[in-house]
Amino acid sequence: MLAHEPPSDDLTTTEAFPIRHDWTKEEVTALFALPLPELMFRAQSAHRLHFDPTKIQVSTLLSIKSGGCPEDCAYCPQSAKHEEKIKADRLMAVDEVLKRAQEAKAEGATRFCMGAAWRSPKDHDLETVCAMIEGVKELGLETCVTLGMLNLEQTLKLKKAGLDYYNHNLDTSEEHYEKIISTRTYQDRLDTLAFVRDAGIKVCCGGILGMNEDEIDRASMIKSLANLPKHPESVPINLLIRVKGTPLENAETIDPLDFVRTIAVTRIVMPKSYVRLAAGRTEMSAEMQTLCYLAGVNSIFLGQRLLTCPNPEKSSDLTLFKKLGLQIADQNVNASV
Repeated sequence: MLAHEPPSDDLTTTEAFPIRHDWTKEEVTALFALPLPELMFRAQSAHRLHFDPTKIQVSTLLSIKSGGCPEDCAYCPQSAKHEEKIKADRLMAVDEVLKRAQEAKAEGATRFCMGAAWRSPKDHDLETVCAMIEGVKELGLETCVTLGMLNLEQTLKLKKAGLDYYNHNLDTSEEHYEKIISTRTYQDRLDTLAFVRDAGIKVCCGGILGMNEDEIDRASMIKSLANLPKHPESVPINLLIRVKGTPLENAETIDPLDFVRTIAVTRIVMPKSYVRLAAGRTEMSAEMQTLCYLAGVNSIFLGQRLLTCPNPEKSSDLTLFKKLGLQIADQNVNASV
């Protein structure tokens, strides 16, 4: 079904939302232009074909090495190139990471994500990360890491250690990209994603909204994600956290409904992917988050901190879940408020 065509009489079959890798920017833009009730209806229909709309997958994110990154990403306080920056620290010890993973499991997380502020990992650091992955897997959690750019040899080592997911975001559209980062190219990102996929590791790849991009840029980014050889198994959509001292500290605030529209379009064009409401939830009202869940979000980070920025308290998430009748999927403990 093309975006500009009227909906079919039956949106309850997979044929209504085929898995495509040939989306055009015009088709995705046409989805953004739909009346919001129609867009939300299509997103809900696509979501229900592959997921229980009352279940939310939860992950926990830990910074295993913060600060000192040589990249110049305009949104990131970990860049060593910004006026105000996070002080570089050393890679965490394996035992400490496993302790934090055990705590995350007790809180109901099913996936433990580890991030390091590197352009690309050094071999000796990669060995330590592989030990972390092996330990987290032994705890019964899925594993995800984000370490910057990789080559094929590195991805094969991560796969051998048991890595489930690798996170490497496109961040924004290819057209807007040069306004956000100059120290690596869009193709560099695509190359890393190809290495990850070729190694047999699942892909976690999304972007950030609110970086002075326009709707065409959002459509272009979603098109790029959907037209990858295989849709990312997980698509995190972040709301920019405007951190003091970064080039985007005074970025224009995105309209909440524009954010919701982006979630809905993401769900429609990648109907089998988990769509994660990632960074920026501290800037969202309960009502905005609710619309995101209705638009197809079925994954979040649980816990009061992401890599370097705050995240809502667990209690506030669980309170909202209770109001909405949502449940944590495959939780290991009772997540009552």
